Amino acid sequence: SMNHTTVVEFVLLGLTESRRWEITLFLFLGIAYLLILLGNISVISITLTNNFLQTPMYYFLRNFALLEITFTSTFLPSTLYSLLTERKTISLPGCFLQMLFFYCLGTCTLFHMAVMSLDRYVAICRPLHYTAIMNSRLCLQLILGCWAVSFLLMFPPTIMTVQLPFCGPNVMNHFYCDASLLLQLSCTETGFIEELMFIILIIILPGTLVVTAVSYGCIIVTILRIPSSAGRRKAFSTCSAHLIVVMVFYSTCIYRYIRPAQRGGQDSDKVLSLFFSVLTQTLNPYIYSLRNRQVKQALKERILKFSGSLRQM
Repeated sequence: SMNHTTVVEFVLLGLTESRRWEITLFLFLGIAYLLILLGNISVISITLTNNFLQTPMYYFLRNFALLEITFTSTFLPSTLYSLLTERKTISLPGCFLQMLFFYCLGTCTLFHMAVMSLDRYVAICRPLHYTAIMNSRLCLQLILGCWAVSFLLMFPPTIMTVQLPFCGPNVMNHFYCDASLLLQLSCTETGFIEELMFIILIIILPGTLVVTAVSYGCIIVTILRIPSSAGRRKAFSTCSAHLIVVMVFYSTCIYRYIRPAQRGGQDSDKVLSLFFSVLTQTLNPYIYSLRNRQVKQALKERILKFSGSLRQM
């Protein structure tokens, strides 16, 4: 099919056509990307170098931080470049690669969030069995399983999309290569691929959401049994922050990709995509990790050690 392809690049209209707003968005997204990198690199560095943070929870958080960096790096650098230079085009191979990694890593994010909620469920609801259940072997299997299942699910429809002929037009009203828009631009029948992707998303999104919701539901029930009101407030503070991020991420993803009769291409789709691909990714390292007492203590010690080294110089 690729022999019949006449389109050699796609035009991404981006987030706005106003040059003034492009500069504003460049600053906003640039700061967001910087916060994502700094926050997640800090999490990885701190959890790797502190002996008292070598527990399953921090193992999952470290891998989640790595996933956050790779996921946002699939589209944010190119989006920033486009906003700064007004260059709107992306090559055909570049578009396919971006789409593959965006959906595979995005799917992996959902599985990671479900795994982390299970880890917190075991830690809070079955604390006496936590060490025995969440052993190093199971943790590794869960992480590898998240990556493997994500690529196995998203790879087939992506390869099928790559083999489609694209004869024009080549304009997408988005800031990254969106699968639903890409299928609309093909000059052949894409009904089977659309149905396949819809079924996969129906399995992934509600499936991981149920696991996450049930885990946090059991956690909340356990928290309500804590006799100390101060303990309950502290636990609810952490749990509510996690739930807010989860609700924003899932609600925008579900409405964007599996709402009835959606075809994509509206400006509202770009806003929804910004929420789950940028806003939640910016908040995640600070909500899940850097608010944690042990992580804050380790970060404080690192800063004091670094400032002491600077004074000696």
